[in-house]
Amino acid sequence: MTSNSSPAQPGSDSSPNSSAAQSAWVRIAHLVRAQGRHGEVLAEILTNFPESFATRTSVFLAHPQPGSTPQPATVERHWLHKGRLVLKFSGIDSITAAEGLRGCDVVIPRGQRVPLEDDSVYIDDLIGCAVLDAAQPGSPELGIIRSVVPQPETADLLLVQDASGGEHLVPFARAYLVSVDISARQLTLRLPDGLLEINAPTSAEERATLASFPEEE
Repeated sequence: MTSNSSPAQPGSDSSPNSSAAQSAWVRIAHLVRAQGRHGEVLAEILTNFPESFATRTSVFLAHPQPGSTPQPATVERHWLHKGRLVLKFSGIDSITAAEGLRGCDVVIPRGQRVPLEDDSVYIDDLIGCAVLDAAQPGSPELGIIRSVVPQPETADLLLVQDASGGEHLVPFARAYLVSVDISARQLTLRLPDGLLEINAPTSAEERATLASFPEEE
């Protein structure tokens, strides 16, 4: 399912903009600040596969300015540090140069993502998909996936927005899953009666919190 891991394990690499379905790039790290005196940069990990840096030396850096084009970069070395990643890029050899990368995203072309197991999908690919309910006659569309809310010990939750703007939290559980068709942008579930009413976000604060989750795989 998602590669953040759930029964239909969504994978985690995320799109550098809010239109995940349209972006040709996915984020694998976000550069936070300089780390050390020789050009190293501290990064937040945005992928479930940080070990891929052991073999992935060619990446791209996306600057936060709107409309900027990701530029190629070479990773000379990397290591984990207190739950984050330290990266040393070729040609970045000073604190000043490293600070110039603050706020950049490390991105790769969508086609270079780590292959997932057959029963897994990337979270990023779920955003924007329509959710159909096979438990109802004609499998009507319930709404569009706007976010995926990770859960540590249970199935991740899909934040689904219906045509009227209402929001529902739907467990992305293997027990409910009928099919995932990323090419058709459709996810078909068979949901128990009453689940949508039980799991509807209520307060404005809860809605704001759910909307703040990144669009990751």
